[in-house]
Amino acid sequence: MSRFVLAGEVKIIEADFHQTSSNKWSVNVTLEHDDTGWSHYADNWRVVDMEGNVLGDRVLHHPHVGEQPFTRGLSSINIVEDTKVVYIEAHDKKHGWTSDRLMIDIAKAVKGRLRVQP
Repeated sequence: MSRFVLAGEVKIIEADFHQTSSNKWSVNVTLEHDDTGWSHYADNWRVVDMEGNVLGDRVLHHPHVGEQPFTRGLSSINIVEDTKVVYIEAHDKKHGWTSDRLMIDIAKAVKGRLRVQP
């Protein structure tokens, strides 16, 4: 599937989910962005449910100019058992939230693990 991303928007490269207990997940997300410094860098990613409720939010406190792509994690994300799909959304200081979010089908997890790429 071809994915169009506006120039300069943050790209979600991969998400890696690992279930740590019945409803708790650790998530590592790999982003790529043409960070140029403090005024334009990827500064956040989050996990949201189908209704847009934020389940986990990872603030990125500094630019990653020389580190692209980069991966950052978040633990103890509560995803209740009947949740079938969540999304990864990414944000940068200049463009806001990217329209190109990544859908995660939790039901496809095998032994509590799931890796998703666009």
